[in-house]
Parts: sequence; structure tokens; C-alpha cells
Amino acid sequence: MTREEIDALLKRHFDAELAGDVPAIVATFTDDIEHDVVGRQINPLRGKEAVGAFYKEFLPDLEHTRVIPVRRFYADDVAVDEAIVEGYAHGRPFDLEGYGRPVRFRLLRVFELRDGLIARVNAWFDLGAIRRQLAPPSAD
Repeated sequence: MTREEIDALLKRHFDAELAGDVPAIVATFTDDIEHDVVGRQINPLRGKEAVGAFYKEFLPDLEHTRVIPVRRFYADDVAVDEAIVEGYAHGRPFDLEGYGRPVRFRLLRVFELRDGLIARVNAWFDLGAIRRQLAPPSAD
């Protein structure tokens, strides 16, 4: 894939995440997608059904309102994307109480591409930053 094709595919994927549109997210994946989020208890997930179920559960807990690109590296059918994510934590993202609080963190993802789609994702969330922002209020 060319850089322009990779950029267009990742834009579709990221726009779908921002919109919370799980079918549109899943449409950017190959049927045999491998989805690996570092630190997730059940890892990696395989196939559109399993990955779609993850997004249905995860997106309401961590609302993405803005993704700020930092840098992107390209190789043959691979892209490494670093971004800053801004949003709101609802529910229990990463087993932390969200209470609708704002969060801002770095996210690094490695995308393996095949036939114009995402075949594998490996994602690292800056859990240290997330934990600091979602720590329980101190009892003074």
C-alpha cells in the first residue's frame, strides 16, 4: 500500500472510533484480524466478531473526543502510529472508575496491513498517565 492509501485507511478507522461506530471500525479489518492490546487480560483477540465485541464494550467506557497525531512511520504493509488521545472516562476503563472525568494519554499502535485492510493491530496505551488521571480522590 502507498502512504496515501495507508493514511486513508487509518483515517477511516480513527474516524469510526471517534464516532463510536463499531460496524465501520470492523469494516477496516480483515476477516482474520488479530487485535493485541498490551496488558489486556484476554489477548490477542482474533476475528471480526471478537474484536467487534471488544469495541462495543470498550468505547462507551473511554469516549475519544479528539486524536492528535504525533508521528507515523511507514514500511511495506506496516504503519506505526503515535497519537495523543483526549476524551472522557465513563464506566470502568482499564478497571478504573471513570466518573465522566477527562483523560489525555499517548497511544502507540502498530498496524499490519493486507489487501487494503488492517490485518493486525498491536496497541500500547500510556496506562501510567491514565491511572494518574483516574486515581481515586484523596481523602483529606
